[in-house]
Amino acid sequence: MAGHSKFKNIMHRKGAQDARRARDFAKIIREITVAAKTGLPDPASNPRLRAAVAAARAVNMPKDNVDRAIKKAAGSGEGDNFHEVRYEGYGTAGVAIIVEALTDNRNRTASDVRAAFNKYGGSLGEMNSVSFMFERLGVITYPEAIADYDTMFEAAIEAEAENVEVADGYYEITCPMENFFAVRDALEAKFKDPESAKIEWRPSNTVTLTEDNAQTLLKLIDTLEDHDDVQNVFANFDLPDEVAERLSV
Repeated sequence: MAGHSKFKNIMHRKGAQDARRARDFAKIIREITVAAKTGLPDPASNPRLRAAVAAARAVNMPKDNVDRAIKKAAGSGEGDNFHEVRYEGYGTAGVAIIVEALTDNRNRTASDVRAAFNKYGGSLGEMNSVSFMFERLGVITYPEAIADYDTMFEAAIEAEAENVEVADGYYEITCPMENFFAVRDALEAKFKDPESAKIEWRPSNTVTLTEDNAQTLLKLIDTLEDHDDVQNVFANFDLPDEVAERLSV
């Protein structure tokens, strides 16, 4: 999400992260289920499943939960069948929004997403109506304390990443989507598990928000992210520090 390092601060206004733990677990379980069903049920042989398991570790999900989800997905047709869907549209101030979901009922999810857009002054568009304004990138983060910059930069470039930046005490390594798993695995072999490793939609340009626009847009994003079927929300906004501070009061 554009302005993602600033946006992390805004997310804390929603209260303790523990309040979102159950929902986060459920979303990761869905991703594990889809990854195990669409590939081998072995993380060592299934890069997508390996990424989902790493995400589970990052939020301290019990290993038993992960193992049960993989076993259930690998069973003879048991469990839910989730479909990957993407929605695109505009929020307040013309902010472009991409919503990724895993759903067992496309009609329900589409209706709920459309209702959220309408409630907060946005509009849901057709597929590819805003995605042309974004680029798909692999994004891998490590705490800055894991290594000095030169060491991290050298390892990332050797793994065929494109860039390494430092923000808020973290290294952010970006790479083309098609290189994501290879870059992640190479860095993991050298530096252990990353703080996070995801494929994201990164905007080519951003919309700077005022306080009024930000309040409405963040309510829409909160509503979307709180939906059980929604896995990720990306938007091309920039939130100035002074606006973020006023909103967090």
